[in-house]
Amino acid sequence: MKKLFIFMGKSAVGKDTLFAKTLERHPELKTVVTYTTRPIREGEKDGDEYHFTDEENKKKMEAAGMVIETRCYLTVKGPWYYFTAEDEEMKNSTEPYAMITTLEGYNKIREYYGDEIVVPVYVTVPDVVRLERSLNREKKEETPCVAEVCRRYLADEDDFSEEKLKEAGVAEEIINLDMETALAEIDKILAKNV
Repeated sequence: MKKLFIFMGKSAVGKDTLFAKTLERHPELKTVVTYTTRPIREGEKDGDEYHFTDEENKKKMEAAGMVIETRCYLTVKGPWYYFTAEDEEMKNSTEPYAMITTLEGYNKIREYYGDEIVVPVYVTVPDVVRLERSLNREKKEETPCVAEVCRRYLADEDDFSEEKLKEAGVAEEIINLDMETALAEIDKILAKNV
């Protein structure tokens, strides 16, 4: 693969929306769809945001050597796994790719492919905005779970600490308070790396 642009950020910073809009603006980007064992949310479609699977299939993929990185979140609803798997098309492609993952996932994927291939796109917003967005998203769930919003918020504070971002070499950030401004900044990152 030519380049792999990895979108990441704490929950509710708008990375999924920016990712989708970037794909619309840059049809040359192919997508890496990651896997999860968490339940599908209202409005999601299997194969779009994630490939929704179960732990048994995850183990089969690991045994086949397809899994690049995996992580588990101990949620209030039980363990949820998220993982990245490499398929043959991706392995042999000369096109640029883009995906969404965590900082931990970014580090493992960067170790797998190398710094010359992997480019971080770190999205952020002020904490108050992020918390408001999280609560508004949770209100749309059939059974809202504020405890999960709180767990995710606190976990993100640790997962994306300034120290960990610095260790990973993530120096640039896209502040997503205005979508068009954020998209313009992402366009600059793509232009310098394709």
